[in-house]
Amino acid sequence: MRITIRREALGRLTTGKDALLASGAFVGGVLLLLASGYVTWDRDHAPSLQVRLLPLAGLCVGMLLRRTAPATGLGISSAANLLELYVGPSLGGAIIYSDALYAGTVYGPRRAHRGLLAGTVAAGLLTAVTCWALIGDYKVGVIVGAVAGTTWVSPVLTGLIVVEHRDRARAERLRAQQVARLAELDRRGAVNAERARMARELHDVIANHLSAVALHSSAVLKLPDMDRASVTRAMEVIRENSVQGLAEMRRMITLLREGDGADADAPSAPRLSGLERLVAHTARSDLSARLEVAGTPPDLPAAVELAAYRIVQESLTNALKHAGPGRVRVLLEYRPDRVALSVDSPLGRDGARLPGSGAGLIGMRERASVLGGTFTAGPDGGHWRVRAELPVEPVPAPAERETESA
Repeated sequence: MRITIRREALGRLTTGKDALLASGAFVGGVLLLLASGYVTWDRDHAPSLQVRLLPLAGLCVGMLLRRTAPATGLGISSAANLLELYVGPSLGGAIIYSDALYAGTVYGPRRAHRGLLAGTVAAGLLTAVTCWALIGDYKVGVIVGAVAGTTWVSPVLTGLIVVEHRDRARAERLRAQQVARLAELDRRGAVNAERARMARELHDVIANHLSAVALHSSAVLKLPDMDRASVTRAMEVIRENSVQGLAEMRRMITLLREGDGADADAPSAPRLSGLERLVAHTARSDLSARLEVAGTPPDLPAAVELAAYRIVQESLTNALKHAGPGRVRVLLEYRPDRVALSVDSPLGRDGARLPGSGAGLIGMRERASVLGGTFTAGPDGGHWRVRAELPVEPVPAPAERETESA
C-alpha cells in the first residue's frame, strides 16, 4: 500500500521520463563540473564544488516538472539559473536551462508564449549590455549576447515552431475527421435516396399490376353469372398484368445486379408509346379509360419518359381502386419545353374497392420533384384530378411545388 501511494504521488509530481531525464541531467552536470566545465568570475574567490551543486540541483528539480507543471518548473529553473549566473555559469546548467525554456514553451500556457520570447530576448540584450558596461569591451558584450541568445532565445523559438506544427497537425486531424463525417453523411444520403428510388420502383412494379389482378379476379369471383366475353377479357387483363409485372421485376433485378453499369435507356423500360396499351387494359365493368394526346412527341430522355409513364400508371391504378362509375380521361400534352399529364377520374361514392397506403401519391410527387417538375393531386368538382408537368431537360435539386387536399 505504501509503495502504491508513493507511486501515485510521484505520478502527480512528475512523469517517469522526466524523472529519468532529471537524474541523467544531474549526473551529466556533475561530471561537467568535475571536468571544470564552468566559468569563474573571481579566481581568488572561486566557489567550491558543493556551492555549484546547489543551482545544478535546482535546475534538475525544475526539470521534474517540465510536463506536469511547466510554468512552475520554469520558475524554479529560472531562479536556479540566476543563482548559477551569480556563482559562475556552467555548461551543464546552460544545457539544462535551455531544456526548461523549451519545455515551458511547448507544454506551458499559450498566453505566455509572447511574454516568454520577449523576456528571453530582453534578458539576452540586458546581459550583453551589462557585460559591456562592467568590462568595458564591446567584443565581450557581443560574445556574451550571442551565447545568451543561443542558450535562452533559441529554445523558445524551437518550442514555438514545435507548437505551430502540433497545432497544424491537430487542425489537419480535425479536418480529416470532418471530411470523413461529411463523407459518411453523403453515403447515408445516397443510401436513403436509393432506398426511396427502390421503394418507388417496387411499388410501381408490384402494387400496380397486382391491384389490377386483384380487381379483375374479384370481379370474376363475385359475379358468377358473368358472360363468357367478360370473363375472357378479365382473364386477359389478369394475364397481361402478370406478364408485365414479371417483365418489369426482371428488369429491376437486372438493374440492381449490374449497378451503375446498367443501361437506363434499355428497350424493356416502360415508355410513353406504351400508354395506349396501358389505358386500354384499365377498365372495370362500370369504368373505362380514354387516352388523348396533344402535340408532337419529341425525343425525350429516358428518365422523363419513365417518370411520366409511372405517374399515369399509378393514377390509373388509383382510379381502378377508388374511382366511381364513369370514364377516366388521360391527357398527354407534348410542349416545347415540357410534358404535361392530366388524369381525371370520377370520385367514388361507396368508398375504396381496395385498400391503399398513400405511397402512390408520395411516389408520384417524388418522381416529379426529382426531375424538377410539378405535381398536384386533389378533388376538382366531381372528379379526382392528377396533374404533373415534367421538363424535357431534367433540373437537379428542384424546388417542389405540390398542393394536395384530402
